[in-house]
Amino acid sequence: MALSNQQVPSLDDGNGFTTSTGAAGAMAAVPGNRLSRSRQSQSQSRLASANSTRLQVIDDEQRFSDRLADYMGDRWRLGDAGFDYNVVAVFGSQSTGKSTLLNRLFGTKFDVMDDAQRQQTTRGIWADRGTDGMRVVIMDVEGTDGRERGENQDFERKSALFSLAVSEVLIVNMWEHTVGLYNGANMGLLKTVMEVNLQLFGGQSAAGGSKTLLYFVVRDHVSQTPLENLARTLEQDMQRIWDSLSRPAELQDARLADFFDLRFASLPHKTLQPENFEKRALQLRTQFTDRQSSGYVFRTEYKRRVPADGFAHYAAAVWEKVVSNKDLDLPTQQELLAQYRCDEIAAAAVVPFRACVEELRPRVEGGAIVEELGSRVLGERGAALAAFDEQAVRYHGDVYAKRRAALVQTLDGELYSLFLNQVKNASSRAASSFASDGQRALESGKGEENGDDGESESFAAVVGGIRRRVTKWFAAVCAQLTAEDGAWSFGSEARNLEMQLDAAAERLRVAEMERAVKQLRRRARRAMADVVAERLNNPTQGDMWAAVMRDGFAVAVTRAEDALERRMDGAGIADGAGIADGAGMADAEGQQQPPQRTVLERRLRRGVWEELAELLREEVGDQMVLLKLRNALEDGFRYDDNGLPRVWKPSDDIDAQFAAARGTAQALLPKLSRIDAASLKPAGGSSSSAAAMALVRRGWATLPPAGFFPPGFDFEATLTLVSPVRQRELAKRFAREADALYLEAKRAMVTTQSHVPAWVLVLLVVLGWNEAMAILFNPLYLVLAALVGGSAFVIHSLGLWGPVVRSANGVAALAGDHVHALLVEAVNRTEPAAQAAPRRRRSPRQLSASGGSASAADAAGGIELEPLGADALSPSLSSASASPSAFAESG
Repeated sequence: MALSNQQVPSLDDGNGFTTSTGAAGAMAAVPGNRLSRSRQSQSQSRLASANSTRLQVIDDEQRFSDRLADYMGDRWRLGDAGFDYNVVAVFGSQSTGKSTLLNRLFGTKFDVMDDAQRQQTTRGIWADRGTDGMRVVIMDVEGTDGRERGENQDFERKSALFSLAVSEVLIVNMWEHTVGLYNGANMGLLKTVMEVNLQLFGGQSAAGGSKTLLYFVVRDHVSQTPLENLARTLEQDMQRIWDSLSRPAELQDARLADFFDLRFASLPHKTLQPENFEKRALQLRTQFTDRQSSGYVFRTEYKRRVPADGFAHYAAAVWEKVVSNKDLDLPTQQELLAQYRCDEIAAAAVVPFRACVEELRPRVEGGAIVEELGSRVLGERGAALAAFDEQAVRYHGDVYAKRRAALVQTLDGELYSLFLNQVKNASSRAASSFASDGQRALESGKGEENGDDGESESFAAVVGGIRRRVTKWFAAVCAQLTAEDGAWSFGSEARNLEMQLDAAAERLRVAEMERAVKQLRRRARRAMADVVAERLNNPTQGDMWAAVMRDGFAVAVTRAEDALERRMDGAGIADGAGIADGAGMADAEGQQQPPQRTVLERRLRRGVWEELAELLREEVGDQMVLLKLRNALEDGFRYDDNGLPRVWKPSDDIDAQFAAARGTAQALLPKLSRIDAASLKPAGGSSSSAAAMALVRRGWATLPPAGFFPPGFDFEATLTLVSPVRQRELAKRFAREADALYLEAKRAMVTTQSHVPAWVLVLLVVLGWNEAMAILFNPLYLVLAALVGGSAFVIHSLGLWGPVVRSANGVAALAGDHVHALLVEAVNRTEPAAQAAPRRRRSPRQLSASGGSASAADAAGGIELEPLGADALSPSLSSASASPSAFAESG
């Protein structure tokens, strides 16, 4: 059954390496060349695939084969076996004859060791089906403790755990002289895999009731020690291992027999006792082939209850779980030393780095931009890695690489948090600088003095230049914090900054458009002010409102919209969905908001219209309206059709003229009280007809214009300038002023009609001739007459008769008071006794009882009169003589 006499032709791998498979199927390298383990494994796989039913299920690089399902169905004919099949695996040290034992028991043709070479034969895990109709999947597992893998026991642990998990019977192949040894008998490995098996699959095994048979086969049993003693030693070792396992909480009370059955067998020495070896192997074979045998090993409680057509998927899932488990990654002695020393070296190397980080951290967390942060921290990082490399590179390569990667991760983690704070500070400063500089540049670069439209440089140019500057500065800050071998980047922070700049730019754009709308409103107000003043000061000339709408509003709003279009083009406002109208929200029906350009145009039109309405309200104030009505009345009443003042004659019909002029003036009040926006009509041949036509095309033909103003704007309310209440009040006030004007005209007519008759003048001359001659020929009278006549002329010329009369009345009142005081004093002097004795006031009832004949003194009611002398009167007289106006006011 062995392959000792079979030869396999040499294979050339195409790279200059020549390999040959001897009788046992071992791979031998040509002297001077060396094949890698993976190349040998690939060669073995190709030979196995071509010449037998063997399959390398798992190669020595721990890759699981994707052809196991095909082998189960096509090569081994087990796809329809259902649950009627079994799985056997072998476990043991390298070169203990595991493959030979499987070949004897199941008739397989696994490669066996060439005694002349004495090297590892089986790499990975191989599988085959038993001969003679046996529905058994046999797995030949790579041996443990091989010199090829050295201290790396990773694959040994994983392959052993995989075999224990998927097989019903695990054959533990060992030498007789290793019984009782811990490492020699692979007890340490068994403990590890059993412990991890309980953690990974123990709960499932306990729940499903399946167990595993551990079949210990003692090889080269030539001593006098009975098998029973050897079995007892192995049972004790297994029980000791079970008791020392770290089991899950739910399996603390579980026993070894709940999961494993133990069976033992021995085989003679294959070389020294070949006949006995073959005989005993055949006897052992019957336990795997003869279902009627009392020692038949494939019992129902060992079944994994996995259908044959699903075994490949089940085995792949188990291997994936085994490979991903970290409990099997146990270090060697060299690895332990390397771990300890590398940790020490890393701890010492990181101290200066952390000192530098802690020194700079408060400044960065305080919001400052530390210019030397990148150079200092990255320099300390490089120094820490160099110090670690200098001392740790001499230790175990894998451990050094892992610990160096961990050190790099630690350093990068600490510096990245510091760098991230710096980048966030830079991002915040860049966004703030962009917003403030952009606002300042836009406010200083665009004003009323910059041309007709207040434009100097476009919004896109101003904001774009500032954005490029702050972005470049931020990129420079990030570049200082980047290392060539660093695993960090600031892409998310850069994208966040771009989002902040986009939002700030949008705010600047909105503010710029608001500022543009306000500027254009003020400019439109100045443009309409003269037109409004001129037209409303001459309300009777032509169609007033048509002229205001055509020459004022139409021209102003058209020019403002043209300027706004240029501003929006410069700001990069596309004609897409944009900001909301006046209220900043959708309408009640949830309709889509209009484009931003449309919104701004509507706001501008509303603003220009509001400026026009405000100008008109200023022009129709109470005094202004009365003045306009009075002017209209005077124009129609005091002046003729040629503009010359009227001189009323007795033959003129003053009442009819007054009634006509007053009616014309009163008709202006309703006209001035409400804007006639519908009177907009293009004036043919005028310079403003194009603007008026543009308004008409934009919907001004209907009121309120549809879509011309923002939604919700109460256009109708802005048309009323003077309320009806104010109209009635102004009409009353105007009527009084009109009546005064009418009476003035009447008096002027009477004045022109009245004159003194001639006979009166002759009579005055005849009767007053003597008096006139006396005055003329008497110097005193002449001078006095000249003074009186001159004073009267001056007073009359200056219109001071009123003040003179009031002053005279005041002097008369003071003289009367003085006379009254003198009389009282005289009375007091004539009755001294009465003045000395106190008088009792009599009540009105007593006065009536006495018959009403009370004296004057009694009527005084006991009033005490204080005498007024010359000293008391002199101040009053002096003040009265010094201030004639006082007399006038007191009078």
